[in-house]
Amino acid sequence: MARSIALGHCICNPKDPCPCDLFKQRNVCLCAGERLEDAPEDVALTTLVENAGCASKIGQEDLKRALSGLPRAFDPRVLVSSETCDDAGVYRLTPRTALVQSVDVFTPVVDDPYAFGEIAAANSVSDIYAMGGRPLTALSIVAFPVETLSPRIMNRMLQGGVDKLREAGVSLLGGHSIKDREIKFGFAVTGVVDPRRMTVNSKARPGDVLILTKPLGTGTLSFARQIGRAPADGLAEAESSMRALNRAAAELMAAAGVTTATDITGFGLAGHLGEMAAQSGVDIEVHGAALPVFPGVLDLIRAGVVSGAVERNREYAASFVKRDKAAGEDLETLLYDPQTSGGLLIAVRASKAPALLAALHKKGVPHAAAVGRVLRRSAKPRLLLRARAPRR
Repeated sequence: MARSIALGHCICNPKDPCPCDLFKQRNVCLCAGERLEDAPEDVALTTLVENAGCASKIGQEDLKRALSGLPRAFDPRVLVSSETCDDAGVYRLTPRTALVQSVDVFTPVVDDPYAFGEIAAANSVSDIYAMGGRPLTALSIVAFPVETLSPRIMNRMLQGGVDKLREAGVSLLGGHSIKDREIKFGFAVTGVVDPRRMTVNSKARPGDVLILTKPLGTGTLSFARQIGRAPADGLAEAESSMRALNRAAAELMAAAGVTTATDITGFGLAGHLGEMAAQSGVDIEVHGAALPVFPGVLDLIRAGVVSGAVERNREYAASFVKRDKAAGEDLETLLYDPQTSGGLLIAVRASKAPALLAALHKKGVPHAAAVGRVLRRSAKPRLLLRARAPRR
């Protein structure tokens, strides 16, 4: 303490003066290892962050600029890398076995720590499912203001994550933690896949039907919660959906022989579907009326309850989105909504789509819906938004 006072700066955070306001008001010095006896344990997590859930991620436009010019993968055993903007990386070990690896970290999207932990785990393993893989192990990554919040909150987050990973058959091997003024949590997940049967975002073919397995709108609902305007039924359904694994959908798409899929997260449906169109070299059509949506989301969008993350996604994706006049602005905005622990977007041959949809509904994926189709090969792939499916 004496050294800090002599410097005039806090030795833990040089931006703060010493003595700091906390010491003046409460006679507590966090740098000396002292802790607030009344550190809150019951706090709404979303009130502690600027952007909730996957809305806290860097937008596609900025991310691509940051990654521009970095060296390409040189090892021939790298089957999928960041170059294709796929959901996870794939590294071949043998002709029939490859590692699938991904990492996902974000801020709280719900207020309850245990539920946040479950959602963080479900979101992280989803990338492995999207590649057709089986997740095996995970490492946790947590940022937490341990000096000002009770460690019990972090414990509940971790417990939720551990329990959801156990449900997925994934072993947590350890992790890493850092001090931060904003809570962040997620996992690095490793799985395995047969390289001959992995699903990627580059094999969509004309005539394929697009199936989405979860409703849209978690980003809008999370933002609405932060400003006190979220409908209770929408929040409840979204939380239940975010906590649900994509395991059943992944198993069924593998059984159907699907080769193209992605999961819908922070870049929104337009961003992830746009990458599928670009990597596959096709035009894709989305039918707005067929999109599953959480209760109240479209009403919120029409009322102008739209987060900055939506605008960041729009800035990147709007250049390749074309909207029919009959499709409203609200539907296009929905395409840019950042999802947290969203569903899988599956491209399946039209002949197999009805059976896959029926199997998904029977297996407990009730909101799975055919939301569009792959149109044609294209040198300049586009995403076409129609109000509904055209008659044929």
